[in-house]
Amino acid sequence: MKTSKERIALVTGANRGIGKQVSIDLAKQGIYVLIGARNPGEAADTLAAVQAVGKGEILPLDVSKEQSISEALDTITGSFGKLDILVNNAGIFADPGSFFDTTSEDLHRTLLVNLYGPLRLIQTFLPMMIQNDFGRIVNVSSGMGQLSDMGGGYPAYRISKTAINALTNVASAEGVGKNIKINSVCPGWVKTDMGGANATRPVEQGAETIVWAATLPDNGPTGKFFRDKKEIGW
Repeated sequence: MKTSKERIALVTGANRGIGKQVSIDLAKQGIYVLIGARNPGEAADTLAAVQAVGKGEILPLDVSKEQSISEALDTITGSFGKLDILVNNAGIFADPGSFFDTTSEDLHRTLLVNLYGPLRLIQTFLPMMIQNDFGRIVNVSSGMGQLSDMGGGYPAYRISKTAINALTNVASAEGVGKNIKINSVCPGWVKTDMGGANATRPVEQGAETIVWAATLPDNGPTGKFFRDKKEIGW
């Protein structure tokens, strides 16, 4: 079992893009990073990058499957005895675009990964954090789910991100007074496989506020929505 003084972080969907960069940036701060990946073989580059600046390992994890989450809990409990930081980064964008073309299957697949997975992970690991009187949970959201600035199209993705913001609010209430910080972060339009080549932000900028929220001090905010380290409206 690793030393209890070392912070342990789990980043989901960490095999590429924002999750990969968040893993690297956390490792640079001396945090032991569990690189959550549905296909562990695809996370080799992230592992190499993490180990070049710090410490970590690959954790097989498919957030859409209950059995996979249970196995992750067993591994983390057995190897570390705790989890200090959870970054719910894994997500999919299944919409074809038009409001009328999105099917119920598109919505179901999107919610399974973008909402149900984070919900089950928080339900799984928050009790451990409460017991240890320390926890930082970051739900990677999007301005596309921001009700105060909602546009048209892409209903499955938008609804999933509005829902994860609701999850942030609901879950954060469970950690009040227990040194638990649970926040949503919009990374902006980032150059990743999901964001596409026309995106305006490099992955390093997209990861910055997520890492900030994952390492908040004890007097930091909770139950809020952030972009560029500034609170934004729901």
